[in-house]
Amino acid sequence: MGLGQGNSVLVHAGLRAIGPILGGPDALISALGDVVGAEGTILGYCDWQWEDSVLHNPALRDGLPAFDPQRSRSIRDNGAFPELLRTTPGALRSASPGASCAALGGRADWFVADHALDYGYGPQSPFGKLVAAGGKTLLIGAPLDTMTLLHHAEHLADIPGKRIRRYETPIVVDGQVMWRWFEEFDTGIPVVAGLDADYFEDVVEDFLATGQGQRGLIGHAPSVLVDAPAIVAFAVDWLQQRFGRD
Repeated sequence: MGLGQGNSVLVHAGLRAIGPILGGPDALISALGDVVGAEGTILGYCDWQWEDSVLHNPALRDGLPAFDPQRSRSIRDNGAFPELLRTTPGALRSASPGASCAALGGRADWFVADHALDYGYGPQSPFGKLVAAGGKTLLIGAPLDTMTLLHHAEHLADIPGKRIRRYETPIVVDGQVMWRWFEEFDTGIPVVAGLDADYFEDVVEDFLATGQGQRGLIGHAPSVLVDAPAIVAFAVDWLQQRFGRD
């Protein structure tokens, strides 16, 4: 499909769509590692599993486990792949709770280092670094609207009325638990009013219609591979044409 040695790639995988895998999901991670080689890096979008309804429940606040990049589970909504990648020996995870990513491979340290705690989908994030590194994003049997990299485009787009999310959560810092307020553009709903909930699918389809990117099969799973800088630039322009300032 175009993935090769030395590439850095953010992967979303619907494991059931691939079909039976000899060796299970670990074999998929190994296969990706074989393709990108020792200098390449595989990334997965973890987030974490606590929802606002839990974070804001006073009765549960004192007993709520703090976000710890080394221990906190990836959110279940993202499927099994990010947690499988996170727990693969040698994998590292970035420290911004809602935007946290796992990375495995040659540049894992660089990708997860210094992840901004506020606006964690911006330039100082694994997403921004993926663009800066000329990386790729790969959907393996995952819906097109799950392309998380497009939240980075939402951050960059110069459009009015972006929705902002503020929340407080406990995190582990230097081995100590502290409660901290976080602020970021809202990724749980479209970043501005007037967009469909699954509008990422429209952006990806429009991008592929330009002849960029690659479709193919991995196992039985329909898959899509795109260059990170190209899809982000396209998505920024797509948003600004529709919602940009006069």
